[in-house]
Amino acid sequence: MARLGTIARRSFLVGAAAIAGGIAFGTYVVMRPHDNPLEDLIGEGDATFNPFVKISKDAVTLIVPHTDVGQGARSVQAMLIAEEMDIALDQVTLSPGIPSPAYYNDGGVDEAVPYSPVDTGLIATSLRGAASSAVKALGVMSTGGSTTVPNQFTKLREAGAMARETLKLAAAQKTGVAVADLRTADGAVILPDGTRLAYTDLAAEAANITPVKDTPLRDPSEWRLIGKPVQRTDIVAKSTGTLEFGIDLEFDGMLHAAVRRNPRIGGAMKSYDASAAERMRGVTGIVPIEGGVAVLADNTWRAIQAAEAIEIEWGPAPYPAEMDAHWQAVEDSFVEERLDSTRRDDGDTEAALAAPDGTVIEAEYRAPYLAHAPLEPLSAVVLVGPERVDVWAGSQLPIFHRDNVAGVVGVDPEKVHLHNQYCGGSFGLRLEDSHIRTCAEIAMAMPGVPIKLTHSREEDFAQDFPRPLGIGRMRGVARNGKVDTLDLGIAGPGLLASQFGRSPSIPTPPGADGALIQGTWDQPLAIPNFRVRGYRTPLDAHAPVSSWRSVGSSANAFFLNSALDEVILAAGGDPLEERLHLIDDAPSRKTVEAVAEMSGWGTDPGPNRGRGIAFCMSFGAPTAEVVEVTMTADGIRIDKVFVAAEVGIVVDPVNFENQVMGGVIWGLGHAMNCEITYSDGMAEQANYYDFEAMRINQCPEIHVRGLENGDKVRGIGEPPVPPAAPALAGAIFAATGQRLREMPFNKFIDFA
Repeated sequence: MARLGTIARRSFLVGAAAIAGGIAFGTYVVMRPHDNPLEDLIGEGDATFNPFVKISKDAVTLIVPHTDVGQGARSVQAMLIAEEMDIALDQVTLSPGIPSPAYYNDGGVDEAVPYSPVDTGLIATSLRGAASSAVKALGVMSTGGSTTVPNQFTKLREAGAMARETLKLAAAQKTGVAVADLRTADGAVILPDGTRLAYTDLAAEAANITPVKDTPLRDPSEWRLIGKPVQRTDIVAKSTGTLEFGIDLEFDGMLHAAVRRNPRIGGAMKSYDASAAERMRGVTGIVPIEGGVAVLADNTWRAIQAAEAIEIEWGPAPYPAEMDAHWQAVEDSFVEERLDSTRRDDGDTEAALAAPDGTVIEAEYRAPYLAHAPLEPLSAVVLVGPERVDVWAGSQLPIFHRDNVAGVVGVDPEKVHLHNQYCGGSFGLRLEDSHIRTCAEIAMAMPGVPIKLTHSREEDFAQDFPRPLGIGRMRGVARNGKVDTLDLGIAGPGLLASQFGRSPSIPTPPGADGALIQGTWDQPLAIPNFRVRGYRTPLDAHAPVSSWRSVGSSANAFFLNSALDEVILAAGGDPLEERLHLIDDAPSRKTVEAVAEMSGWGTDPGPNRGRGIAFCMSFGAPTAEVVEVTMTADGIRIDKVFVAAEVGIVVDPVNFENQVMGGVIWGLGHAMNCEITYSDGMAEQANYYDFEAMRINQCPEIHVRGLENGDKVRGIGEPPVPPAAPALAGAIFAATGQRLREMPFNKFIDFA
């Protein structure tokens, strides 16, 4: 089938709307910068040159709008501005700013078009450019998809350069010294005689100057921060327990809320008896909410205890009550009527499978529901006042979440002020805002009083929208010692329809669901006959689901890499060498070559030991991993993991290494031990003891190498996750001969 003929309807619509660019939105709209939101917030004598820099006589404030969910987003954004602004990180104040279209995020346009990130053809390139224009015109502000650095790498350096040159011009006007004779360093303009004029001392002059634009960015040879080991701006506060997260907020007169909502997510509350809760110490009120009931008290602990004391009759789940029915719905979706998309259809797969001269292999793989389970449970503070509504919460979609609160309270969005907070983890969960809307619902009953809603750990698990479960079915052909054919079908829930369908302000995308087959069709694999199809289960046949760290690639890399391993084995090939043979993208090949060299692939690992290799390009970042294990009397011990990732430029090498290590541990731990299952419509896992991550004594040595061969800057928060599970499965097979096709692996083997 021709490539253009396989474009899904959603992709066509995205491309058609975007490719018009100036036609759909008007060329002027696309080219015009958004209004600077800081201009309405500065005082007399303060200066702002762009949406990212504000200077007063007392402070230099950098706006770092991407939400920090523990990945170091605030710190890396500050680095990028400070690099060109010639200011030290300890000389600035960081602020997430206010929700504004000026902070639009077009760093994920590669994921928005129906072409692989390595496709540099005219149509693919044009669609990406047009999609970027569409995102800018619509002012889509978001954090996710490993886009913080790709989105901000150039924008923030330009903002810093603009501030630097405007401050030099202000100094020239103040002193009469020519701009060409001025230089900058450590937050000051320096005159030829060595006199230093602090940026803060130039704020008043700079406030009256038109910002200097189109300033050339510095050559990488001049970088002071980018690519150098830098201490994260939050590390001291986090290490000393002084950083304030959203859950730490306290206000005068605050009341604390806890909720119980139907643990059958989306189900109704038939009745409740709160008489016992009303008599408990510290309780000040009971407030019915959509799908449940809230307790107000003088502290969080008392609110949670009282909420648990309420007797409630719940309605049924709007999805199958038992887990077997969830899996059956996925199995039943491998039919033509449920075909969602065919994004890859190279060669003639059916003919290759039917030909008599090859070895046909068939297998099925399974991935379970998974909870997000961030260490900081969901929380929010809402104050409904007479003229405005204030919201304090960690949000990855602040404009949408602001608008949703406006809908709950019944005010114009301009009257809602969202103050974005540091988050103690997210993994995609803070793309959701049901807890923020619930807090607003409670706050409406107590106008003028700050209401702080905090989920108990059990409520966090009960109400979590998990990663979708899924099944991958493979048919492959080994012919002449090579992988000749791979036919991969993937069935599971439509993530986008489920997730976006819960948000009143976010339209549900029409057509195919790109997350369903993400991390498969878009891989740079030159398999002669290669087909990938996605099958979507009915929306009411599964629990409501959401984005989870690395989204579709988290499970699909396991399906694809496991399938490759089995066909390569049938062909008599080496798992790493055959991947090198199949990968047709030079930077991607170099990641596999690097991890081969790092791990000593090809050498004898020793008795009862094995190595596994996996590769996945997710969010445009090719990432290869080798896992090394030993079969012991107590079970599988994971000894070492080697990771090579291509990101174009390693902006912060220390944080890069930490992000990779964290992603590996996240991917391995969930593959080993974790799943969410439903019984009587409710999640059976209620806390970490039911959803056990990798223990510290199980953590392997992790060796990391960042590569800089690509022509685009990529993010690293998610790409280390997808290869971890299949590399572990491959290593276990190499050590034991046991092929694991379903996660979690502890259903079938023990881990030491």
